[in-house]
Amino acid sequence: MAQSGSTLLLTLLLAVGLVFFLRAASKDRTTTVEVRSSKPPLEVLPALTGWLEARGWQAAGGDPERRHLVFRAAVASSPVLAVLLSLLGGVGAACLGLVLRQLWPQLGWWPLLLALLGPLAGLLYRRRAQREEAVELRLISHDSATGSALRLRAHRDELIALELELGPRLGLFSDANLLSSPI
Repeated sequence: MAQSGSTLLLTLLLAVGLVFFLRAASKDRTTTVEVRSSKPPLEVLPALTGWLEARGWQAAGGDPERRHLVFRAAVASSPVLAVLLSLLGGVGAACLGLVLRQLWPQLGWWPLLLALLGPLAGLLYRRRAQREEAVELRLISHDSATGSALRLRAHRDELIALELELGPRLGLFSDANLLSSPI
């Protein structure tokens, strides 16, 4: 009985791990970073807006007086990750059912029906991960002698893609190094 109890504990810990993985997979990772370029804003801003529009972002307004632009797009969830989470949830729930069956044989095979709850993990992920996100650009400084300074607020992955794709062409550099941060 003690061995089955420890197996139950480990199975419940795996369930907790799945819950935390599910939360992390759909977590909002919006970040704000200041980006500088030696090029003038009339060269940097059209390149940034063109790049964003090519990636599916749509201009959603802004405030010209505050030199602020906003782009919005619907972000889809990953179907592969949804299937993986459904499989992990189903296998984990089936394991929990087997452990419950081992601890309480009088329940029969009914605890194995817990495996039918597995697809809920994928559905929860899809619901939480599909959302509308925004990219905000704000021109901080536009001195011709020092170049351009922008404050960007967007999803971390979008900022990394921007740094990788446009960084060399526009001479972009920032204080925060997104490529080496662990999160």
